[in-house]
Amino acid sequence: MPIEAGHAFRRRASRFMPGILPLLLACVPEGAPLPNSAAAQDSGYVMQRVAGNAVVLPKGFEIGVFADRLDGPRFMAVGPDGAVYLTETEPGRVRRLMDHDGDGKADETTTVAEGLRHPHGITFRGDTLYIAEEHRVVRFRPPYRDAEVVIEGLPAGGGHFTRTILFRGDEMFVSIGSSCNLCKERDARRAAVIRYRPDGTGETIYATGLRNSVGLAVHPTTGDLWATNNDRDRLGDDLPPDRVNILFEGGFYGWPQCYLPGMPNPEYRNSTASCDSAIGPAVRLPAHTAPLGLTFYTATQFPPEYRGDLFVALHGSWDRSFPIGYAVVRISIVDGRPTGELQDFVSGWQVGRRWWGRPVDVLVAPDGSLLISDDHGGRIFRVWHTAAE
Repeated sequence: MPIEAGHAFRRRASRFMPGILPLLLACVPEGAPLPNSAAAQDSGYVMQRVAGNAVVLPKGFEIGVFADRLDGPRFMAVGPDGAVYLTETEPGRVRRLMDHDGDGKADETTTVAEGLRHPHGITFRGDTLYIAEEHRVVRFRPPYRDAEVVIEGLPAGGGHFTRTILFRGDEMFVSIGSSCNLCKERDARRAAVIRYRPDGTGETIYATGLRNSVGLAVHPTTGDLWATNNDRDRLGDDLPPDRVNILFEGGFYGWPQCYLPGMPNPEYRNSTASCDSAIGPAVRLPAHTAPLGLTFYTATQFPPEYRGDLFVALHGSWDRSFPIGYAVVRISIVDGRPTGELQDFVSGWQVGRRWWGRPVDVLVAPDGSLLISDDHGGRIFRVWHTAAE
């Protein structure tokens, strides 16, 4: 899609500024019964207990723990063997989780690779496993023992060290966050999404002005590249909005000059021209919710109205007087574009000013359930739909 079409979409994109579903419970002590909340029932949500805590999710769904005792699990991918592979970024490790008996819980956990430098992005192309480290991309061919360097010399250091990787046909995309909160980068590959061939050649800057696009996803029918983006800090509780973008080749998304089209950052007051050319978000999210992983629901285990919708993991805020986020939200998608209101899907990891979990990534499992990684509690949650209400 040419950049002019991207600008047209910017003007008609929906402006979502939802509130996260108000928590319908106070701090429920472990072992205590869940309150019978009429508000939850009336809103179409129910409360359930998982990992000793209460969460809120839509009626007809249940939640359980797929795996626990993990060390900061981040991004996930389904392998050709049906196992779930995940990165543990701080320990520098890749793990493989297998549910042999099909009961919705991993019963085998093995280490695939270790000694890596901040591994984060993970994906498969055929039976080859690709891992994005802070400074390079490596791949493992079966039986996944020896790393082969595909890309080296990625810009490293600075405030954002996670790298995300995704394939769209024969295109390989790597997301590289900024080195700072707000600055002019010396390396044009920072605050950008870069495109390569599968062998690591043909480096091209695909989209820029993206402070930190941690999550990448390809729409299953349009082929559009979607990305979350964590915007700047230190503009107060409610600015700027975090966002989900549709990335167009050659597109500029505003950072550092502006946080929305026509809205310059105070440090760049004279950047009106740059802001006018910036592409706006497909979806606005509340400020400082820190959207990370995202995925389109392509399975059939959920009800038909969920199919094709977008799920986004909100890691939660730090630069805010009262923290928000700590939830997984659902965005209705029609004809490849967002529509309707943003909806909470799972919330409750935050109680008051504290939290017991922080969602990182969302993944459609082979059985059609939704997996949610939590790097704070060291767990992967599984959400599935039950029989008709």
